[in-house]
Amino acid sequence: MFFLIRAPHNKRSKETKVSESRKSLLERTLMSSMTLAGFVLPMIFILTPLLSFADHPLPPLAFSAGIVCYALGTWLFYRAHADLGTSWSPTLELRENHQLVVRGIYRSIRHPMYTAIFLGVFAQALVLPNWIAGPSALAAFTLMFTLRLRREERMLIEKFGEPYQDYMARTRRLIPGIW
Repeated sequence: MFFLIRAPHNKRSKETKVSESRKSLLERTLMSSMTLAGFVLPMIFILTPLLSFADHPLPPLAFSAGIVCYALGTWLFYRAHADLGTSWSPTLELRENHQLVVRGIYRSIRHPMYTAIFLGVFAQALVLPNWIAGPSALAAFTLMFTLRLRREERMLIEKFGEPYQDYMARTRRLIPGIW
């Protein structure tokens, strides 16, 4: 679902000229690791017996919690993309006429897309009964988030200055009112 939600935004993003890019080898490596951990390993688990040595029982409560996390994450992912419009980019890039978006879901959460992805990868860890395929995306995204967030916020401070710093002061990064 995340790929389907992102597809039209990817297309539109490619049509909007980049005014500044901070894409690096690290950025490309992190994105590739997310694809491997969030899509390739789960497909290997589902379609082949290669990872069966790491299978474990799936408690119904974990499965149910995973479905709830996935549904919430999918809605939030959609909402974040819709609210960003042409200001969205899959990597650390600014587009021509890039706007600071503080409406919609961004009124409450500074990085709702990251929250959505955390919900999605946490759901994967809960619903895939395999010690490798299940938590792989959670580990990969946690690393990506840790290495990317400060660079992204620094880029936005440099672009928008005081308005972004004011926005930072009144919103939380991932969870409204908490963090």
